[in-house]
Amino acid sequence: MVTTKEALQRFEETTAYYLQELDQFSLDQLKQTPSDNGWSIGQMFQHLINSALYMQLRNADQCLVQTQELQGASAEKTEAGAAIFAQGSFPPVRVQVPPSPEYTPKQPEDKEQLIQGLHTVIRRMKEIEPALAEASRQNTVPHPRFGGLSAEEWFLLVEMHYRHHLLQLGRLKQELILEKA
Repeated sequence: MVTTKEALQRFEETTAYYLQELDQFSLDQLKQTPSDNGWSIGQMFQHLINSALYMQLRNADQCLVQTQELQGASAEKTEAGAAIFAQGSFPPVRVQVPPSPEYTPKQPEDKEQLIQGLHTVIRRMKEIEPALAEASRQNTVPHPRFGGLSAEEWFLLVEMHYRHHLLQLGRLKQELILEKA
């Protein structure tokens, strides 16, 4: 399994790539929805930022805090959860969720919002990483699909998730290129 320091480095490299890519798009391109009614590039960035800040890192923080409810609480990982951690990545398949107000990300207001959001996630990852060495693996917070994850696993999930969405970015960029032609 990859260390948290290695994951942080890979995460920073992936995020630097996203920031570089972001620079190439106009706001109109970032808001352009693909022909299959999927998310725009901007919505994909919003999803990455929001899921890291408000789900994955928040749950890592919860695992790090020794509360009465969490002390010794340990939910088991599901088969899917065990598989992604054994592989160190999500399977390279497209996940489609029906559009819904609670899951579909909003379009970005401007590029700066996305840039600042990505930098905020980097900052939070750097803040949390040192504390993970001391974290109890017994303290878990359940993931809807992967089961009980420890602080370290929630942290590693951020990097895997960002890497997984590189496939979506490639597909969306290809669609933009085809529409220009």
